[in-house]
Amino acid sequence: MIKTEHIGAIVYQNLIWNFKGKEKQLFLTFDDGPEPDITNWVLDVLTEYDAKATFFCVGNKVEQYPKIYNKIISQGHSIGNHTYSHKKGWTTASKEYISDVEKAAEFIDSSLFRPPYGRIRPYQLKVLKRDYKIIMWDVLSKDYDSNVSKEECLNNVIDYTESGSIIVFHDKLESQEKLRFVLPKVLDHFMEKGYTFNAITS
Repeated sequence: MIKTEHIGAIVYQNLIWNFKGKEKQLFLTFDDGPEPDITNWVLDVLTEYDAKATFFCVGNKVEQYPKIYNKIISQGHSIGNHTYSHKKGWTTASKEYISDVEKAAEFIDSSLFRPPYGRIRPYQLKVLKRDYKIIMWDVLSKDYDSNVSKEECLNNVIDYTESGSIIVFHDKLESQEKLRFVLPKVLDHFMEKGYTFNAITS
């Protein structure tokens, strides 16, 4: 589902799905990086448009590419924890999952957290909420889906975004073809309508 108005948003009402009331403000988020080529390209585009975003980073990639992680921060964007090894909460024992988040925290200095795939068990959530603000989303671009064309990916964002929306993209190699097509067009479209793009703060 592109627009997140499903049972998860109802059951987990205490998580952050959007920022309603933030008129003419949008919140771009990028999951699963950093990766050298595509993350650097995203940063260049955001700089060109004077837009800020939030990067939910995987710990083992930050460990591998610390210079890119530091570049994200130095350019004024926000960082979030996305686990160390991109674990799926529903199929991972809670102790192992929480340990994976803690390991990521050795490399990612942030009080923001997004569960990979948006899948997290109630107990995992209960524990992590002690230290993290849990950020979900209300617009999913599906840039990762091989069955979705780049034009459909663009329409997913254009058609469903509204003031305060949290939009999900992925700065990883599998998504880069769609992302290179879609991101500048999304920025153009909404900036022409007077929107700003802001980072999520802790």
